[in-house]
Amino acid sequence: MKKLMYTLLIGLIAAALTACGSNDDAKQSKNDDQKTAQTEKQKEAQEKQEKQAKEMQKKLDKQKVDEKKTVAVVNGKKVSGEEYNAALATSQNQYQQMGQDPTSKEAAKQVKQQTIDNLVGQTLLLQEAENKGYKATDEEVNKKLKETKKQFKTDKQFKAALKDAGLTQSQLKSELADSIKYQQYVDKDIQTPEVTDKEIQDYYDQFAKQSQSQASGGKEQSQMPKLEDVKPQIKQQLEQQKKQEALEKKVEELKKNAKVEVKL
Repeated sequence: MKKLMYTLLIGLIAAALTACGSNDDAKQSKNDDQKTAQTEKQKEAQEKQEKQAKEMQKKLDKQKVDEKKTVAVVNGKKVSGEEYNAALATSQNQYQQMGQDPTSKEAAKQVKQQTIDNLVGQTLLLQEAENKGYKATDEEVNKKLKETKKQFKTDKQFKAALKDAGLTQSQLKSELADSIKYQQYVDKDIQTPEVTDKEIQDYYDQFAKQSQSQASGGKEQSQMPKLEDVKPQIKQQLEQQKKQEALEKKVEELKKNAKVEVKL
């Protein structure tokens, strides 16, 4: 009797083990199916995103103008469509970062106006820098060029990037020279008020208030950092803001005595 019970018990254990093995196989098969389904969904989502990105890029490209077209004349200097298209990409990107569609009817008008305003302003400021006698030496330009090349792993990648941008190395050096003159002028001639501790405190308090408002509106509130931990970043942000305001004010002053003709 005991022997029979023992045999039955062994059989039950074996059956149980077989069943467990089958369950494990089923689970594994189910997991594999889930992983495959997830992979397919991820692939579909990626393909959808890529398709949307291509469609958006087509819309963005439609806002470009002929590269050889003169979009504005500032004190006799022609501003080309090529320069406009480069500035346009920056404006479009700013709108997208704010979660707005730069190709919508209203936004497209604003993007166009912002781009031409920026180009005219930059041209006026660069002309003022040159009138003030600011120059970029070959040494400064070559140093800047070297720094730019360091952003690429190989010279081949650098040349490919230049080609994509539609630039020769000579044209790039010219643009670098302009940026050096512009920065010299901004650093020395555009004076901005010092950022005060009160302004930093007010900025911090405003951010804290917004954070609390979002929390009361149902959004999760992240823990506010201490003021002393973020003070350097706030100061830098306010300095950049004041610098931008000072530049805008300077551009408006320069426009009063400038001859600007927009052809776009």
